[in-house]
Amino acid sequence: MNSPPENPPTAERVIRPALSDADLLSRHVGGDPHAFSEIVKRHRDRMWAVALRTLGDPDEAADAVQDAFVSAYRKAESFRGEAAVTTWLHRIVVNACLDRMRRKTIRPVADDELIEAAERDAQLTDQAGERDVSLEVTAALKQLPADQRAALVLVDMMGYSVDDAAAVLGVPAGTVKSRCARGRAKLVPVLAHLRNRSDLSRVSSGKGAELRDG
Repeated sequence: MNSPPENPPTAERVIRPALSDADLLSRHVGGDPHAFSEIVKRHRDRMWAVALRTLGDPDEAADAVQDAFVSAYRKAESFRGEAAVTTWLHRIVVNACLDRMRRKTIRPVADDELIEAAERDAQLTDQAGERDVSLEVTAALKQLPADQRAALVLVDMMGYSVDDAAAVLGVPAGTVKSRCARGRAKLVPVLAHLRNRSDLSRVSSGKGAELRDG
């Protein structure tokens, strides 16, 4: 009769907690070839949403996210843990978007491209109505200066607190408030006809934040 194995396979199956973003980044710096790809998997959808709403162009957003992750990959050693890894990544993505907006004029986006992008980012319950609103909001945002647009995207569309948005943008909270207030003041006349539409609150946000009047 064979004796049981000293270390049964089931005894070795220890459930380990998922590594934190900071741990993964540290492992990446230390040479782990798989750590950074896990960071990308965790955060690429959120990064894409920020880039898309900031730039309003799916192709430009994809390029900005790619540039941002390449930059984060190369600059990982510069991360000092003074902010969360997600804040650090968002800052890199927003800066990549702003750089693209400053370097050139973003090409006009065809309606079908924005519709496709909106469908990729959110489940639409009232597709026709929400598509129209999404297109109008995106077009209105493009009329704002880059700094105001970035602040509004983070606070009013992605649901970030003013303090979190300030950390991402690298500016004081008061500056974020000021940029949002000025941006909203410019958008109100353009989007006033949408104020009473129920689907405005579902335009775009992983947290359901709607465009507010300020």
